[in-house]
Amino acid sequence: MADNTEDSKSPVPEAAQPGGPVDDVVDVPPQDDVETTETNEQVADDVEAEPEDPAPDTTDEGQQTDASEETKDDAVKSDTKDVTQDKAASSEETKENIPADNTDEKVSDKKTDVENEGVSLAPEEKPDSKKDKETSSLKPESEPESPKGETQGENKVEEEKQESENVPITSTSKSGSAKSTKNDKSKGKPTSSQAADDEADVKAGSKPISAKGSRPSSAKPSSAKPSSRPASGKPSSRPSSAKPGSKPVSRPASSKPGSRPMSGKPGSRPTSAVKTADVGDKSGFPKADLTKEATVEIPTAVDDSTEEPVADKPTSRPEPAHLQTGSRPASRESTRSATRKPSPAQSNKDGATTPDPDKLQHEATAPPPTADTMADTTQTTTLNPTPSIPQPPPNILKIKQPTPLPPEDIHINALNMVWSFGMNRHIPVLNLTDDERKMIGYACAHTVILYDFANNTQQILQGHSNPVSCSCVSADKRWLATGDRGEDSVVIVWDTNTGIPIQTLFDAHPDGVAAIAMTPDAKYLATMTSSDSQVLMVWDWTTNSNQPLCSVKLSPNYGYQNYILFNPVDTTHLVTNSEHQVVFYSWKTGSMEHFAPGLTDEDFNKQVGKYSQTIFKYQSSRCLTATSVGNLVVWDTNKPLTKVVNSESTPDKKALKLVKLQERGINVLTTTDKYIVTGDVFGHVKFLDQTLKLVMWYQDINLGPINSLSFAYFPDFDEHLHEMTNYQEDATIAAKKLVIRDFVLGTSQAIYAQIVPDGTDINIIHREHDAAIHALATHPTLPHVAIGSYSGLLKVWNYDTRTPVVSRYFEKGNLIRCCAYDPKGEFLAVGMISGEVYILYSISLDNRVLEPFHYARDAITHAVFSHDSQWLATADAEYTLSVFKRTPDRQEPWEYVGRHRAHYKLIKEVIFGVYLDSNEPRLMSLGEDRVLVEYNLKESSKDNLLVLESDRIEQSAVPLCMAYYPPVTKEHFFLTANDQYKFKLYNATTKMCRKTLLGPVYGSPPRKITVVAATEGNELADRRYMAYITDDKVGLQILPLDGNPHTSMTLVAHPTGVTNLACSCDGKYVFTAGGTDSTVHMWQISVPALEAQAIIGGEGLIPFYGLLDGGREGELFAELENYFYYAQLRSQGVNTMDNREVSTTIPLSEVPFVMRSMGFYPSEEEVMDMLNEVKYSRYVETGKYVEEINLGDFIKLYINHRPAFGLSTDKLRWAFETLGYPLGEDFAIDRGDLLDILQQKGEHMTEYELAEYLTTLLGYNEEGGSSEQIEFDPSKTGDIIEENLAQDVTATVFSDEILGFSMYSDLVQNKETAET
Repeated sequence: MADNTEDSKSPVPEAAQPGGPVDDVVDVPPQDDVETTETNEQVADDVEAEPEDPAPDTTDEGQQTDASEETKDDAVKSDTKDVTQDKAASSEETKENIPADNTDEKVSDKKTDVENEGVSLAPEEKPDSKKDKETSSLKPESEPESPKGETQGENKVEEEKQESENVPITSTSKSGSAKSTKNDKSKGKPTSSQAADDEADVKAGSKPISAKGSRPSSAKPSSAKPSSRPASGKPSSRPSSAKPGSKPVSRPASSKPGSRPMSGKPGSRPTSAVKTADVGDKSGFPKADLTKEATVEIPTAVDDSTEEPVADKPTSRPEPAHLQTGSRPASRESTRSATRKPSPAQSNKDGATTPDPDKLQHEATAPPPTADTMADTTQTTTLNPTPSIPQPPPNILKIKQPTPLPPEDIHINALNMVWSFGMNRHIPVLNLTDDERKMIGYACAHTVILYDFANNTQQILQGHSNPVSCSCVSADKRWLATGDRGEDSVVIVWDTNTGIPIQTLFDAHPDGVAAIAMTPDAKYLATMTSSDSQVLMVWDWTTNSNQPLCSVKLSPNYGYQNYILFNPVDTTHLVTNSEHQVVFYSWKTGSMEHFAPGLTDEDFNKQVGKYSQTIFKYQSSRCLTATSVGNLVVWDTNKPLTKVVNSESTPDKKALKLVKLQERGINVLTTTDKYIVTGDVFGHVKFLDQTLKLVMWYQDINLGPINSLSFAYFPDFDEHLHEMTNYQEDATIAAKKLVIRDFVLGTSQAIYAQIVPDGTDINIIHREHDAAIHALATHPTLPHVAIGSYSGLLKVWNYDTRTPVVSRYFEKGNLIRCCAYDPKGEFLAVGMISGEVYILYSISLDNRVLEPFHYARDAITHAVFSHDSQWLATADAEYTLSVFKRTPDRQEPWEYVGRHRAHYKLIKEVIFGVYLDSNEPRLMSLGEDRVLVEYNLKESSKDNLLVLESDRIEQSAVPLCMAYYPPVTKEHFFLTANDQYKFKLYNATTKMCRKTLLGPVYGSPPRKITVVAATEGNELADRRYMAYITDDKVGLQILPLDGNPHTSMTLVAHPTGVTNLACSCDGKYVFTAGGTDSTVHMWQISVPALEAQAIIGGEGLIPFYGLLDGGREGELFAELENYFYYAQLRSQGVNTMDNREVSTTIPLSEVPFVMRSMGFYPSEEEVMDMLNEVKYSRYVETGKYVEEINLGDFIKLYINHRPAFGLSTDKLRWAFETLGYPLGEDFAIDRGDLLDILQQKGEHMTEYELAEYLTTLLGYNEEGGSSEQIEFDPSKTGDIIEENLAQDVTATVFSDEILGFSMYSDLVQNKETAET
């Protein structure tokens, strides 16, 4: 895959032919950015091979494979004095003027300047003979260093390295095409395609020949264009001023006797066998004998008082690639490799890595390797000793022994998205591949993923709060623009080099963005709104203006315009289209005109079909539009009937003709170079010339209907045919080979693939779910997560390595609804929409039970195993629970026990627990009917599942989820969350509500909760945490619960809805499924961030004061204090003459009265829950009841029990709609019916209580009534109610006139007006 991509960086020279006169062929370690100053012809003519033995891999022992010691060549030692002086002066000036943090930027800028100006060697610099070249290439890599006279020779070689780092050299493959041996650095091993190429090259005798003394293979003169890259090394505009006598200071990196320190010398870096080195030698010098031992030395910066330094001070770690400034970091992969497993040539005897600073510096500045840079590095060029080009001081890095994946840094959020599984298959995939990377960009829910498919890494771009609806990229693949659709829609322009948002357009598209396009030069941006009356806007996004340059409002008759394209030649013209209308535009600052030519089936007596995409023809005024029936509509200028010929492009166009291209629909129409490219519903890709003649046809892709095509960007791409390549022949009579760029395609079946025309390789990048995802489960012991969707695909990923483990497609019609691992990790149960239950092996996904169980008649919504893996329970959409039991029979290891319909509404949760006095499993189910059902597994038999107990646990709220509370308290609980934003703790044995707490209030109540695992040695072990999901968010909560809002957090997870939640077995990750967006996000847990948030929120009562109106100093708190102390008077008797006892507590009997005085009117059951909560709060610890409550505990009790959003008339109106009848625009209940309901339903009142409460609310009794020891006379209440209460009691009358909600609303409104 990498071959063609890398070849485009520089011309491909004529390489050695397979089977040429090569005496000995050896494997050379993969090289990154290896360059010399010789021409390609010289390399091909002068390189000679010498057999070498591959060094053993000693990475595990942390030691290096030393090279053999050889005699230094006299030619290398010549003229070293002047070179040393120039080098020292250059190093000093570079160190003084180039900060270490910006080394990459400075070097890149220097390199660009020289490339633009051109630097050539002086005539005397070019080697005159083979002898000179061989002499310069025979310098040994490792040799005992003499104490004196060594530095000059080393600096000479180091300068030669600097001058030789930018000239490519090539290797050849079996087929003769230039090959790249770039490693997959995310794993420290070569890619599979590279390994295959290496093996083929060895067999053909065409592997890159190595090192010193080798004979050149036969080669033909190169026919390629000369490289635009200068032949010199790293450039500098500064003159060289050297201090004589400067000498670098070095220290050995190995304790082996006789080892020779490198002293920062490029040529002394040892290498290991091919396919084992993580990073290769950058020097371009010959390799030492790999069978001997070698040492690695890191040069250190000298003291300020000594001579010129040769290196920076050590740093703790290299700067991350995404933080590097300036132009695109050329070492995106090299920087990552510094934290991964080192090659044998980089490990010292203690096991710690000691990277070569020159090598790391080169990786941070040089471009990735190409096929031209992967050949032998035998030849070097004698450099002019005056004046030298300085190299920035290398970074000296101390890198710890890396792990398979480097640890993530601590973030400011408690949950941080680190990986996304899946894609939005409706948004086209963008090919961001260029000379330096292999990358695609695609939408994934509300994020954009930059996926490096060569190294299997993701960069997640987060900034949208709605699903991404469209995207586009500039011609050079650097600037990426994305838009979303929904509330608070934005357009963001990203820098793909760094992942940083460069520009954001706010409030420009109230309803979202339907389509977006960018000019090839990335200066202008066009957006189409998604409103009913669409508006096309053109932006100059490089300025800070919040207004478009011009815009035009389109007629709704044009249909929903969902595609935009600029004319690549004249960007003042663009085109949009819907399924039935194409619109052409011409714009300038401040104005825009548009034309919408009509076309019907009658115009050409042919079926037109639905429009898909439109393009501008190359160097023509014509446009082409693809349709759903295989036609191409040709649009041309609507010329007047005159003899005057006007070739100027105009948006006034008409349909010129209709070309029948094929029988089936064309989904994609685009261009690359001078070719027109189509992708159709057959999955075929066709290349046409400008006359619409077929040139190439890819018909064996077989990945489904194509909905996107995107081509790589190679600035130096040569359309002319190179020799020794494997491009396919075109469809013309001449049968010429068609040289085209690599491209990436996306299909409607959620498959992304890369097509490499040089060899016609099809590389699958992603094969994901193309339907809603609901099934999600994590393995109890392994880093595996299972994901199932309605497409019938079940896929297991290793979330540590981010690689798929195994997958299985079920037969058509088997839509996966849920799945679950058993606690031992042996089985995986899968529930289907059809009601079938599969039990599979968790590793292979093969059936453990030959035939699936099919007892349910509706979708399986839940599946859960018991703690001992002996029981399996499933719930279905018919409110029924089924139980299966494991048997010792190997043929039928599971058997059906029975089913029971114990709920009359949907089952929300099924959990297995353990009885406290035994190890027997305990099964419970919770439904929307507010009923908690416990089943009797011990007494159940075949077809007879028994219910042990059924309890109604909620009065008005609807429970949504349930889980066992972790042992953070001495009492055992199970936890529920309801639709009133409350958490409730129930005693595991008595099922008494023991505590009610305010839950997270983030738009919607928690829909699912799960306790994060705490294992030994985990940072979470000393304190427990709970993950939860709401309608569209994911959050993390500190346990134990106390109602403090600062102990929880939440983030938008899936804007279209979260359907499932799972936690990893090690407690490090949380997974969320997005349902219709077909994605799963992996979130890393950062506990310190959540703990810091809780500390910042305050301790004790401070967080609860903030939940009171006005806080600690507000009127509500002062009123609460007055009521609290008045309750003390009431408890001691209002009219008593005894001495008063002032206390900080009140009796529990006064709690309901104080609650009502604060505006919270709890039901009798809620009052009982409050009293029990306080009464039993210390019973487990002390064995005594609590009879009093202080002010602080009362505030917590009030905050946790009162309605989360205060008083509301919505539920009251819902009750009248349910119980009453329509009356005008409102609903009403007959007065007699209302009185009967209040006395007979729910917590019914007595006639005496109803009369007292109604007359008091109507204003005929003193406030307080009998609760304030005022006598009530019920004799006249009947007449009062009949006279003052209407016959038809509407919801408005009841809320405003009886309950007085209108007065409360007026009071709040007046208060807000006064504050304003």
